[in-house]
Amino acid sequence: QVQLVESGGGLVQAGGSLRLSCVASGSILSINTMGWYRQAPGEQRELVAGITGDGGRNYADSVKGRFTISRDNAKNTVYLQMNSLKPEDTGFYRCNAAIVRPSAHEYSYWGQGTQVTVSS
Repeated sequence: QVQLVESGGGLVQAGGSLRLSCVASGSILSINTMGWYRQAPGEQRELVAGITGDGGRNYADSVKGRFTISRDNAKNTVYLQMNSLKPEDTGFYRCNAAIVRPSAHEYSYWGQGTQVTVSS
């Protein structure tokens, strides 16, 4: 059994900051790529930021220079530091992780999500 649990969402004014965390727990051998996705009402889910097992990062163009993704492998945790937030960053944020189980097979897991609302 593997579980991803996010925290850190909430309501913030434009220009403010939030830090999201996502902790993976359970029967885990290792974790490869971890990422944050978001979905706004009426829109498709989009990748916000991703980080590979060796620290390679990629970002959506809309968040470059404002958001930073990082991870703590010892804690099986991925973070998303969000600065200079804009109303268009509003959405339901979920983390995803490519987790290698003790069987040596890799599976994709999702957290339950956390709401981020940025007021103008």
